[in-house]
Amino acid sequence: MNRSAPQPPDPGDGPVPVDGDPGRFPPGSGTVPPTGPGPVPAPAAPPPLDDLVYEHGPGRRVYYAARQRRVDVTALGKLVLALPTFLMSTLMVLLVGAVLDGSLGLPFWIPTALWLVSGALAFHRPTEDLLARYLLGLRRPMPPEAARLEPVWREVTAVAGVDGAVYQLWVEESDDLNAYAAAGHIVGVTRFALEQLPSGQLAAVLAHELGHHAGGHAWSSLLSHWYGLPGRAAWRALRVVARSVVTPARCAVYLSTGVLLLAVGGLGSTAAAILYGLPLLLVLPYLSAAVGRRAELRADRHAAQLGFAPNLAEVFQTMHANRARSPRRTFAVGGERTQREPGSAHARLLSTHPDFPTRLHHLRGYL
Repeated sequence: MNRSAPQPPDPGDGPVPVDGDPGRFPPGSGTVPPTGPGPVPAPAAPPPLDDLVYEHGPGRRVYYAARQRRVDVTALGKLVLALPTFLMSTLMVLLVGAVLDGSLGLPFWIPTALWLVSGALAFHRPTEDLLARYLLGLRRPMPPEAARLEPVWREVTAVAGVDGAVYQLWVEESDDLNAYAAAGHIVGVTRFALEQLPSGQLAAVLAHELGHHAGGHAWSSLLSHWYGLPGRAAWRALRVVARSVVTPARCAVYLSTGVLLLAVGGLGSTAAAILYGLPLLLVLPYLSAAVGRRAELRADRHAAQLGFAPNLAEVFQTMHANRARSPRRTFAVGGERTQREPGSAHARLLSTHPDFPTRLHHLRGYL
């Protein structure tokens, strides 16, 4: 064959360049001229397994329970154990009100009343949006994420007899397996959980978080934290002042501030000791952690009673395996993050989440 002689085009060879120009192809040929060697795109990750049976899809009738929320004993326990911190915070707010009354003429009871009423903002939707975005670092689901998350959430809430539209779904940009129940209506999951968990396991995680809302754990934890902020802030300020290097000119100011803080702290400790007794006051952190662990087990039981016990057990087994491989990196459905060594007895007593073997043991009756 004469290589210099032009050959007629073969229709089976695909589109032919125009006028012999290798960079020009006929319109509509669907061929892009090669631009040189480039990276080969990695294959897309397979989507998570959709193994959930959807019995309450769109258009299906859903029966709602007459009582969708309650306040169980663990939620009440959190509020009761937060009373000492609440008393300390109240004294601090009263002190600030007295200072404003003397300097600005503002009645001292106004700051206290505003602070007491502010707890109701935990159930205010715009305030919850700010809390989710700027305090918890969550974001609204993207359209593909919403397309995967919303049907699973609708199935979980329908099985529970709960109006799922009452709650707000959020996503955290994280590679950890985690989920959240916060304030009055926030339900969040990490991007990793959304992308990697099969639908059945994702439903079990969401059912666990729904259990926190149904039992009142989420709002009681938020109120306990909120009403304890002034007291904790005063204690931290006292520690900062004690550690800072003071000059003689500021010594009198720091000294008077320290005396006031110590006086208020003494009053708060005395009130708490009278209310609970000194021995109980000393073990208060351990009791609070124990109540938190009981709340997690109750949320696990809520998910198990809805029929998600096998899926939740699979999630816990995966978490336990990940924790064994990375002992300093923990995963917890419910939002706890800690850097303590998991084998420490003191860390286990102060942990608000039970260990995974304990949680699996409590699920055995539902498997």
